[in-house]
Amino acid sequence: MPGALYLIPNTLGQMHTDGIDPLSQVIPLEVRAVTANLDYFIAENAKTARAFLKLVSAVHPLRKILQEIKIVELNVNTEASALPGMLAPIIAGTNAGLISEAGVPAVADPGADLVRLAHAKGIQVKPLVGPSSILLAVMASGLNGQSFAFNGYLPVDPGQRAKRIKELENRSRQDKQTQLFIETPYRNTALLEAITTNCQANTLVCIATDLTLSTEMIKMQTAAKWKSDCLSGKAPDFQKKPTVFLFLAE
Repeated sequence: MPGALYLIPNTLGQMHTDGIDPLSQVIPLEVRAVTANLDYFIAENAKTARAFLKLVSAVHPLRKILQEIKIVELNVNTEASALPGMLAPIIAGTNAGLISEAGVPAVADPGADLVRLAHAKGIQVKPLVGPSSILLAVMASGLNGQSFAFNGYLPVDPGQRAKRIKELENRSRQDKQTQLFIETPYRNTALLEAITTNCQANTLVCIATDLTLSTEMIKMQTAAKWKSDCLSGKAPDFQKKPTVFLFLAE
């Protein structure tokens, strides 16, 4: 009988490790118990996965010592031909955990392809509860939570990025739909400048940075106010920090 593929949520950033149970505020106890009982993981980043498992072990002893736990990497560089081999132990009866580098697996994450193949192979997929930066950002933004769309990364080329922002703003206005996107953290400032340059002054823009971490910052205001803040040196301190951008055109 095949095993199951557990979709295990990770933290959204580096947690303080000075407490007895550093994961208690973001990862449910039951999720950590399931995680501790697995000895085969498919992870976007093996080093990050091991750090997460070490935090899990603070309360739940791992089934095997960390050095003996098998972790294979699945990331943007993984060839599709490698996916069946990752599922082979599960088909043979081993339960496995899929772990993203941050947040929940298979959402803005290469694990989605593995989950699709697992369904095709008749493997039970079991999603577990944990932090999603996308949903947390929608919740905290005050923008339309009845209709929203996650658009991943915007183009890097300034001209193409400006065009895409205007397209998304038009869609937002027409459908009254919140638009979400993310950026490589070191380009956060450039993206905010592109938004304030290309959006209408009254478009509502929210920035959600370091969600669930001690440095969390969430702020929503008009594009015009963001532009004024940037020009006056009051731009948010979010460079190189994971950030979700949202806007709603009125």
